[in-house]
Amino acid sequence: MKRSLWLEEISSELTPLPSLEGNHVADVTIVGGGFVGLWTALQIVELDPECKVIIIERDICGGGASGRNGGFVMSWWPKISSLSAQCGKDEAVRLARASATAIGEIEQFCTEHNIDAHFRRAGWLWTATTNAQRGAWKDVVKTCQRLGESVFLPLSNNEVARRAGSGKHLEGVLEVSNATVQPARLVRGMRRVALEKGIKIFENTPMINFERSSPAVLHTPNGSITATRIVLAHNAWSAEIPELRRTILPVTSTIVATAPIPDRLEKIGWTGGEAITDSQLMVDYYRTTQDGRIAFGKGTGMISFASRVDGGYDDNPSLSEDTERDFRRTYPQLNDVPITHSWCGPIDRTYDSLPVFGHLDGSPHIFYGVGWSGNGVGPSRLGGRILASLALGLDDEWSHCGLVGREPKRFPPEPFRYFGGLMVRGAVQRKEAAEADDESPAWLDRKLAGLAPAGLEDKNL
Repeated sequence: MKRSLWLEEISSELTPLPSLEGNHVADVTIVGGGFVGLWTALQIVELDPECKVIIIERDICGGGASGRNGGFVMSWWPKISSLSAQCGKDEAVRLARASATAIGEIEQFCTEHNIDAHFRRAGWLWTATTNAQRGAWKDVVKTCQRLGESVFLPLSNNEVARRAGSGKHLEGVLEVSNATVQPARLVRGMRRVALEKGIKIFENTPMINFERSSPAVLHTPNGSITATRIVLAHNAWSAEIPELRRTILPVTSTIVATAPIPDRLEKIGWTGGEAITDSQLMVDYYRTTQDGRIAFGKGTGMISFASRVDGGYDDNPSLSEDTERDFRRTYPQLNDVPITHSWCGPIDRTYDSLPVFGHLDGSPHIFYGVGWSGNGVGPSRLGGRILASLALGLDDEWSHCGLVGREPKRFPPEPFRYFGGLMVRGAVQRKEAAEADDESPAWLDRKLAGLAPAGLEDKNL
């Protein structure tokens, strides 16, 4: 498996824990050692220190999306319209406020446990890099204002271009609460804290299957765990579960990273550390690093038949080329700067790009929290609270929150999902390529692109 820049930076710290062997017993077994699984485990033992928790991870903790994302620590305010549609206005506001608070809680967690995750709260620039993208945020901003929330700071067009370091940024707004982290450092720090608190973690331990008996029995290649409750927090691989197969769609997101160029960043003016996105559906997202690199990502959106997650999701040169092309177009003054790293991986998209929580059919002791859709670094903190409350059988605002047991729009069954998805993806690519050249997209491409799932933000394009 091709590792991310983030994991390569701490390669000396990636010695895996032993894989599971033999038969074990737990109160709660968590499948997945990323942000969601680790926050869930930490919250469980905080609420019930006597609870015996076991985490199994198919790779190393952080080997999946948690160790190869862009490191954007965002709130749910950009999804306030979708949240309101799912949960109602009051619950949507509560969740959005809690997601913003979670950003500070992550910073506090890092400070308390001496985790050098390169946490930097410098805000998020939501921008337009083509004329077609102008004003994409207006409905979200108006909704926040109507709710009495001053979330987005208006900036002049010149200020947007200055902060972003490129005149390709035509206009935008700033969400000041957002932060960036080195995500692999954060997830590995969480792993250390979990071990210190007595949580057992087995790495290189994939789940083969599980029995829905009570207690449940989870099987791995060399052993089993009998558990009172199971929490499924394994991201795109959750598409293997029959009940979740049409709820999430594994798609690729791809990142390239430059060589360190602190002097060039100073010259172009991108010195504030802002996280930046454009307003494409196949979104470009980018940030600077502590050593002066640019990490530039794109929602490349590759899918596979029957949602099988294979090696093509981890290393795909053509997707890296597409991503580098967008980087060169956005920062033409850096065309001589070499790309030193590239990587990609699957994310678990829901149709509205919000996560969904619940229990499997007829199995009230087997819970899931899936569908992070590329925005899990910050909201996973809340996901851990929700899943901990569900796993412990608590009757509180998290076990009854508006994202639990919801019925999101489902993806079509195969083969329509795959072949239809290819048509829609192609239409989105052609539409956004035309718009990048200030050309009008073909009518059919516009119509097909309108069938695509929601993106990172609720846009009015």
